[in-house]
Amino acid sequence: MLYHAHELQRAWLSSASAMASIGAEMLGNPLLPMGYMGLGPAAASALEVFAHAAAPRGKPEFGIESVAISGKSHGVTESIVLTKPFGDLLRFTREGLPKNAPKLLIVAPMSGHYATLLRGTVERMIESCEVYITDWADARTVPTSEGSFDLDDYIDYLIEFLEFIGPGAHMMAVCQPSVPALAATALMNADKNPAAPVTLTMMGGPIDTRKSPTTVNDLAMERPIAWFRQTVIATVPMSYRGAGRRVYPGFLQLASFMSMNLGAHMQSHYEMFKHINAGNDASADATKDFYEEYRSVCDMTAEFYLQTVEEVFQKHSIPNGSFEHRGKVVDLGRITQTAILAVEGERDDISGIGQTKAALDLATGLKAGQKQYYLAEGAGHYGIFNGSRWRDKVAPVAEAFFAKHGASGKANLKAVS
Repeated sequence: MLYHAHELQRAWLSSASAMASIGAEMLGNPLLPMGYMGLGPAAASALEVFAHAAAPRGKPEFGIESVAISGKSHGVTESIVLTKPFGDLLRFTREGLPKNAPKLLIVAPMSGHYATLLRGTVERMIESCEVYITDWADARTVPTSEGSFDLDDYIDYLIEFLEFIGPGAHMMAVCQPSVPALAATALMNADKNPAAPVTLTMMGGPIDTRKSPTTVNDLAMERPIAWFRQTVIATVPMSYRGAGRRVYPGFLQLASFMSMNLGAHMQSHYEMFKHINAGNDASADATKDFYEEYRSVCDMTAEFYLQTVEEVFQKHSIPNGSFEHRGKVVDLGRITQTAILAVEGERDDISGIGQTKAALDLATGLKAGQKQYYLAEGAGHYGIFNGSRWRDKVAPVAEAFFAKHGASGKANLKAVS
């Protein structure tokens, strides 16, 4: 019933959005005197804000056609290089990229948003790397005939993607996938897999959520896993290809995110209204672009969501040493060939300070010189992978880390293969 109620609301809001958009255009028509009188301009601005907020959204495109480096534009090519039922592997290459440029696998979070949330991450790393990124599927579009998808499958996908890219690659996990990325790295090191990543960068990842717990962490601990199973899991309706699949709906995740900073979101929309009313289109469009991406959400499989909540946020299986993959305990001490960089944001309200850094202590098989920590001052959760702090502060640290460990990492991998 939950999903059906949402679909009914979405249909109503879609019609309301269309009507509001028409109303805004009519009031803004220079040939109509109402647009110049009294509350006409303000009403048009308010209708435009509502129309944008209520509009239905699908999967966004990356749309990266070029990047500017030292004032020169370089064309960018995007391609799908590997297709799987629950996610594809995309590759981005730019004109003029050196043949020996690092190969980087960016692991996008499967947490309610599409991989395009990392558009800024990809744009910046294209400057120096051949970039690959996981493009996870919206679970409601995957037929039940394709089976289930849980944390074990996620880890298997990462290993397969790294093997496809080949030896010498670097891996960068943003937020939630830090856990499966760390596990995949440990498994590949233990198996002496030549495709094990040379470096692993984890940014704002919930490795040990007992450290500096946030509101998100507290919520996971306050309720038993049965509550999550009974309250937030829904069945995909018949109108989608994944009809009958049990999922954690993206619209619930969006509502959760919005409620965490409701005041800030309301203020942003009020500022948008003022910009539109004042004719400041550039500022209004910037806010619209952000929310166009932010409101584009996708579903997660129920088994993946519930397993993540239980193992990562409730049992703390990674720091406790009890995390398993296919019934086998994952030993982080087996990581000896992959250097690790942990990045955290000073003002991160989703993954608190120390949660990602914990991985450095858990990787007991690495020497001190193979581990590095960076705290992005003044950065919130999104600031460590998007925006000016990411571009100017965090990305250069990652690039230097790649350069420092790339050659030696490749040599070590060859020695054990």
